[in-house]
Amino acid sequence: MTKALVTGAPASTFETRASEHAADFLGTMRAARIHKYGDASVISLDEVPVPKPGPGEVLIRVAATSFNPSEVGLRMGLLQDVLGVTLPHTLGWDVAGTVVTGAGDLVPGDRMIGLIGGAAAEYAVAKASVLARAPERIPLADAAAVPVAGLTAWQAVFEHARIGRGSRVLINGAGGGVGLFAVQLAKHAGAHVVATASPRSAAAVRALGADEVVDYTTAPLPGGNDVLINLVADVPASMTRLAKEFVSITQPIEHPRAVRFVARNDPGQLSELVALIDKGVVDVEADVRPLESLADLHRAAERGVIRGKVIVKVET
Repeated sequence: MTKALVTGAPASTFETRASEHAADFLGTMRAARIHKYGDASVISLDEVPVPKPGPGEVLIRVAATSFNPSEVGLRMGLLQDVLGVTLPHTLGWDVAGTVVTGAGDLVPGDRMIGLIGGAAAEYAVAKASVLARAPERIPLADAAAVPVAGLTAWQAVFEHARIGRGSRVLINGAGGGVGLFAVQLAKHAGAHVVATASPRSAAAVRALGADEVVDYTTAPLPGGNDVLINLVADVPASMTRLAKEFVSITQPIEHPRAVRFVARNDPGQLSELVALIDKGVVDVEADVRPLESLADLHRAAERGVIRGKVIVKVET
């Protein structure tokens, strides 16, 4: 007697059953974890069981994650009150990968990106509802550069700065991962974009659409701006003379018309950003490092020698 006759449900195919129980057959995986807080030496590449997805979750074969400067603070234990991390903890917030076990509208083989936890590993689990379809125009691994930096830039430009046609916006720290997206989104919105960048980042920032590029190492920041988007840690008091409104993702700016924010996960906005990438409106530029070099990447970030966005490739 078939399952359909007994339960009234259609008999599952071998492919469906294999997908549902894929995690049971995968065994172990590599994951970049911290077991304690400290310097970059606390990052270890461990062999751990492949996670099993729960209700509404998908299992993802990770192509790449990316490095975010805030993970240095996490590793050092500075974000315990904010994130409530339990040790040992798998690093990685950005994910780009392929669905292994489906849920919701997602099926095995779907290419997805998202802002999740534990993405610095060969496999990760995530709620299907927090993911977005990966862009088709760029390699899947490169798309790992998008979620955290892209969402932060999107919310800075459109939600908090409310940049529109004719706005004059100063993007302070345009050569970083968030800044490279912010320059393009502000330009797409019709703004006149003034960007600060070091000599090593100036050409990239200009190529992405900045109307003016200021070398902050040799020149003062220009005033007369409608909005200043601050993406760097150092916020001098004199900055309040440079614009009418201020948006910061680092330190608060002491001004009546200033806002500091932490980006939230928004799959809808992420999908809109993906659409702009596929249309060629937004380019994704990132350096590539292997998972094995994650500790060295943290050290380089602490020395201040990283330019732009860096993806950490997991899939070989």
